[in-house]
Amino acid sequence: MKLSVLMPVYNEQATLQKVLDKVLAIEWQPELTVEFVMVDDGSVDLTASILDGIEDDRVTVFHQPTNQGKGAAIRKAVSLATGDYLIICDADEEYRPQEIPGLVQPILDGEAKIVYGTRTFGSHTSYSYWYVMGNKGINLFTNIVFNAFVSDVETCYKLMPISLYRSLNVTSNGFGMEAEITGKLLARGYRPYEIPISYKARTRAEGKKITAWDGVEALWILLKIRLREGSRRQPPVSQ
Repeated sequence: MKLSVLMPVYNEQATLQKVLDKVLAIEWQPELTVEFVMVDDGSVDLTASILDGIEDDRVTVFHQPTNQGKGAAIRKAVSLATGDYLIICDADEEYRPQEIPGLVQPILDGEAKIVYGTRTFGSHTSYSYWYVMGNKGINLFTNIVFNAFVSDVETCYKLMPISLYRSLNVTSNGFGMEAEITGKLLARGYRPYEIPISYKARTRAEGKKITAWDGVEALWILLKIRLREGSRRQPPVSQ
């Protein structure tokens, strides 16, 4: 099995090198072949030069000419990826890359097709009360409209077959892509296998980019998908 680790990066010079060191040092399962596809989304700091300094033949780097958003960066990364499965990994140190092999294991064991890393929020790891409540609100809304139970719609760590991701035709350019992915999966009858992961939110001063408006957009995206695509009990046999 070949895994493509996709990393969208925008103005992350403060954390990028640390995350790269951790990602490239991961000890993978012997049956895995891994590639890394990193897309610089029009950064104006030192991000581009850090990425260009990587000396690892597993890494592919692409530079977007202008900032287009996380969804657009992932869309480009997916077009360049050659793996069987993909997982998205941010460059901001909020997640622990060394936990990714644990998410892959249910795939290798034949227990799952889609795996989500579910974040736990604690006093010392949460950005704010309203950030956590907003996250829980999106989860609640999603579960009600799709009659499902997903613990973390907005998690970055989403692992699935590349062919399935491409079939979703994700069009959101920004953070709305997270809700769009989950909504379209649930509408098709897929239920992600969830594994708890570590998480530590950063502050605005440290570079946090998501806003309350992104939460409102997520709700609108989910509602549109539910009204347009409905909600199937089982995924299509062909997928």
